[in-house]
Amino acid sequence: MILGVGIDIIEVARVAKEIAGAGFKERYFSSGEIKYCESRHGKARNYAARFAAKEAFFKALGTGYRGGLSFREVEVVNDRLGKPSIVLRGKTKELCRKRKIRGIHVSLTHIKDHASAVVITEG
Repeated sequence: MILGVGIDIIEVARVAKEIAGAGFKERYFSSGEIKYCESRHGKARNYAARFAAKEAFFKALGTGYRGGLSFREVEVVNDRLGKPSIVLRGKTKELCRKRKIRGIHVSLTHIKDHASAVVITEG
């Protein structure tokens, strides 16, 4: 059963400006996400898509990221074929367990100027 759907779109230029500054990457992304994005051509697009996925996840959850939840507790990873998924940690993982969220589906897309993500939670 679908419990929530979230969608987000972001301008890549906005993220490019943020990642050029100090602390943004470390505040919003795991070390694994940083390693992945830094290794990719068009790294700003990859950061933007992951940021959009985190926003979309919190929208699907219906809470936003208040109450001690953190962007760093939501990690976007890729399998060996490149399919993205979300790994949860900390309070965010615990909240999903309490809400009986058993599956999280994510789709990412990006082009030159924009990145977008859709997240579906199921129970």
